[in-house]
Amino acid sequence: MEAFIIILVLIASVVVHEVAHAWQALREGDRTAEQLGRITLNPIPHLDLIGSFIVPVLLYLSGSGIFFGWAKPVPVNPANYREYIPGDIRVSLAGIFSNLILAAISTVLMTFLVLVQSAFALSPGMVDFAFLTLEYGIMINLVLAFFNLIPIPPLDGSHVIAHAMPDRLAQQYRHFGQYGILALMGIIYLVPGALTVVFGPVYFFREIADWFIRLWI
Repeated sequence: MEAFIIILVLIASVVVHEVAHAWQALREGDRTAEQLGRITLNPIPHLDLIGSFIVPVLLYLSGSGIFFGWAKPVPVNPANYREYIPGDIRVSLAGIFSNLILAAISTVLMTFLVLVQSAFALSPGMVDFAFLTLEYGIMINLVLAFFNLIPIPPLDGSHVIAHAMPDRLAQQYRHFGQYGILALMGIIYLVPGALTVVFGPVYFFREIADWFIRLWI
């Protein structure tokens, strides 16, 4: 059951992340994602076999307690943006903000569930399922948000860094994106404490969520 919840929440979260990119690109003047049918919450066009299924399952089976994944990147054409650099940055950050919003919504819903549970006789099984789903809703979305801030192409944070570089260096930096995921996985598994850069902020904001929930108990 727990594995099912993790995969369900992860798929929903990465789909919203990619739709946020697509929607913001449309606002910036690029209709590429819209024309390819990617502005939809239907998960089918977004799912990636490796990033949406194989990697999450392997991470779960490893018992590491680390859960993340990805969907197919939304195709965009920054040349169509009304403002190239600000537009590219806004499109890149839209996915991150969508995950932070989902984490906040999960926190509010968990608070509501705590209040409702104490006022009504709810089925323990249903309550446990809802609590676990919302708990992973908070954690997985925080991990996705801060993981995507890592400035390694093709992650979202790399787009912001690239615009601060000289053109030639930025071009080489973006070209590294075809090896970025492999390099990132290598760093995660070979460098002790590498994920501290992600999980430090995740645990900090998780504590804030716990504090908010306790305010209402």
